[in-house]
Amino acid sequence: MPTIDDRFAAAAPLPPRLPRLHDLATDLWWSWDTRARAMFRHLDTSLWHQTSHNPVRMLQRMSAARLQAAAQDPAFLAMYDEAVRARDSECELTHPWWAEHGRTLKGGTVAYFSAEFALHPSLPIYAGGLGVLAGDHCKEASALGVPLVGIGFMYPQGYFHQRMSPTGWQEERYERLTWTEAPIAAAFTPDGRACTVQVPLGDRTVHAAVWCVRLARVRLYLLDTDVPENAPWDRELSARLYGGDRDTRLQQEAVLGVGGVLALRALGVSPTVWHLNEGHAGFVIFERLRECRDRGDSFDDALADVRAHTVFTTHTPVAAGHDAFAFAQVERSLASCWRDRDGDREHFLALGAYDNGHGPQFNMTALAMRGAAHINGVSQLHGAVTRDMWAPLWPDTPASARPVRAITNGVHVPTWLATPISELITRYAGAGWLDRNDDSAIWDALLEIPDGELWAARTRQRHDLFAFIRERLRSRWVDDHVTPNRIVAAGAMLDPDVLTIGYARRFTAYKRPELIFHDAERLARLVTRIGRPVQIVFAGKAHPADEPAKHHLQRVFQHCLDPTFGGRIAFIDDYDMLVARYLVHGCDVWLNNPRKPLEASGTSGMKAAMNGVPHLSIGDGWWAEGYTGDNGWLISAATDPSDQTATDAADADALYMLLETDVVPRFYAREPDGTPRDWLRVVRQAMRTSLVRFSTRRMLKQYVVEMYGPASSAPVQ
Repeated sequence: MPTIDDRFAAAAPLPPRLPRLHDLATDLWWSWDTRARAMFRHLDTSLWHQTSHNPVRMLQRMSAARLQAAAQDPAFLAMYDEAVRARDSECELTHPWWAEHGRTLKGGTVAYFSAEFALHPSLPIYAGGLGVLAGDHCKEASALGVPLVGIGFMYPQGYFHQRMSPTGWQEERYERLTWTEAPIAAAFTPDGRACTVQVPLGDRTVHAAVWCVRLARVRLYLLDTDVPENAPWDRELSARLYGGDRDTRLQQEAVLGVGGVLALRALGVSPTVWHLNEGHAGFVIFERLRECRDRGDSFDDALADVRAHTVFTTHTPVAAGHDAFAFAQVERSLASCWRDRDGDREHFLALGAYDNGHGPQFNMTALAMRGAAHINGVSQLHGAVTRDMWAPLWPDTPASARPVRAITNGVHVPTWLATPISELITRYAGAGWLDRNDDSAIWDALLEIPDGELWAARTRQRHDLFAFIRERLRSRWVDDHVTPNRIVAAGAMLDPDVLTIGYARRFTAYKRPELIFHDAERLARLVTRIGRPVQIVFAGKAHPADEPAKHHLQRVFQHCLDPTFGGRIAFIDDYDMLVARYLVHGCDVWLNNPRKPLEASGTSGMKAAMNGVPHLSIGDGWWAEGYTGDNGWLISAATDPSDQTATDAADADALYMLLETDVVPRFYAREPDGTPRDWLRVVRQAMRTSLVRFSTRRMLKQYVVEMYGPASSAPVQ
C-alpha cells in the first residue's frame, strides 16, 4: 500500500526551500483554501489546468528546473509560506466557536459513515448530492475543529464517466483510478502496521485494506476489498459505486457497516457518536450490537446502548431510494452478527422488518431508524414528510411526537464560492468573514457593493463558464473524435452575454427534466427572441439501471439538436464536481422543478444562490423555507397533486409566465451604465439569504448542539 512519499518517488526532487509542497498537495485542505489554490495555480498555470486542478499529478509532471525557478521567485515564496502557515493554523488553533461549545461532545469523537464522499474530482468516489453533502460535512468539521472521522469506500473504478452517443443515449465508461495520482495513502494502526480488517460475510471472510485521506484536522478512512487475499469476486465488491446486483449491494453495505466499525477499532478510534449518513451504513448497528452481546449485555441493553449514541440522517422521500432486501439475503451475509445466541437471529432481523406495500422485507432505513435515538431529515419540509412516510414505525405516536427532527442541509462556502465573488465580499465585509458566514449581521455589507462591481464579477463568472465549455468541446473534438452534432449539442452556439439558465442534477423522473419543453413552441419563442434571447445548459447523469431516466436524458439531448431552438440549448456531459463548480458560478438562473414533495433538500441551488445565481424552483426541499419573495422565483400553480398530467401542465405554464413577465425582462432591463440594477437586487438577496442560512457552518453547528451533544452525553455501557 503506497504512502505519501511513494506518490512522488519518480518526481523531480523538491528544492530545500519548498520542503512542504508534497505535504500540501496530499492534504485536500488546499481544495477549499483560496490561498493554497492560488499558490498551486501560480506554480504552473498551464499544468494546473492540464491536470484538472490536481496538484499531486501536477507535481509528478513538473520539471526540476521549474521547481528551482519557483524556489527563487519571491512572489511564489510568499504564497507558499502563507499556505503553510494557513494549513498549520487550521490544524493547530482551536476555533473560537469550538472553544465555547467543544465540551458538548464530552471529549468524544464522531464517526461519520457514508457510501460516498465528494471532496475533489481527483478522488471520484461520489455520484451526486449525497456525496457532496458528506464531503462538505467533513470539510466544515475540519474548519470548526469538530473531532470527526469519516468512513466510506475507496472505489477503484469510482462512479462512471458519461459519454453521449450520436443519438443521445448515455454510455457508461469505468476507468480505474490511478492511485499514485490521488491524494490518498495507506492507513496505519497505532503499532505501525498497514491497517487491514477481516469482515465475516456469509461462509467466508472478506479482507479490506484501509486508506486515509487527509482534510486538515479530519481523516477520512476508505475501505478497499481489491486485495490479493480475496477471491476475484470479492475483490470486485468495492470496485464501483452503486454497482452490481442486489446481492452485491447488500454485501457492499455489510462491508461498509461491519468493516467500518472493525476498521475504527483497529485504528484505535473509539467514537462516542456514530452518524449514519443514509441507510447504506445501517449495518453499523448490527456490528455494534454484536460487540455488546459479546461482552455479555442482554439484547435489550445492547440495543439501548447502541441507540443512545447513534445519529441517523435520511435524505430521500422517494421509496426507491431506501434499500430493502429479502430476509434470506441478509441472513446469508450477516449471520455472524448473531451467531448461535438464542433469539438473536429474530431480534436482529426484526430491526429491519418493514412492509412498504410489497410484502415484508429487510429495510435499511427501518433498521437505522430503530437503531438510532437521534434522527433527522434534511429540510423542514422533508422532516415533516419523513414523519408521515415512516409513521408505521411509531403506530401509536402522533405525527408531532415522532422522533424525527429536521436539520436543513447546507453547503461548504469556501469550496463552492467563486473567486470573484469571494474577493468582492472580502473587500466590503473584511478579511475573516468566512469564519462568520452564518452571522446575518455581516451580510449588510453586500448592500454596499456598487452595482458595477457586482455585475462585473457576475459577468466574469459567466464568461469563465463559457471558456470552460469551449475547452471541453475542443477536448471532445480532438481526443474523442466526436461527431459535429455532438459538438452542437454540447454548446458550440452558446453566447456568453445571453441570459443563461442552468439545470444540473441527477436525471430521474421525479425531477422532471423535460418540464421546460412542455410547450416547445412557446419555449422556442422565448429562447430565440431577438434582443432578449435565453439559453439553457443541462448537465447530469442517469443511474445506469434507470432506463426511464436515460430516455428523459436522450430526449433533452435531442432538443439540443433541434434547429427550432437555434442552438440555445446544450447538454454538458460527464457532470462532476468540476463541471458543477463552473455551472453554479456562471449561470444566471438555477432551475429546479421536481415533483413536490419528492425533493428532500437540493443543495445545488444553495451553491448557485450564494454565487449570485437566483433560484427558480418549485417550493420543495430547501426552497420551501428559503424563498423570501425577493431572492429568486417560486414556481407555484394550484392543482391536484394526484393528477400528474394537470400538475405538469400548470407548473410548466407558471414557469413560462415567470420567465416571460419577470425573469427575462428584469435581466435585460439595463441602466445607462449597462448594469441591470433591478436584476442585481435579486442577486444580492439570493447571496445574503443563502450565505447565512444554507451554509455547512450553520448546519454543522446544529448537528453538534442538537444531535451530537445529546448522543455524546448518553452513558457509555
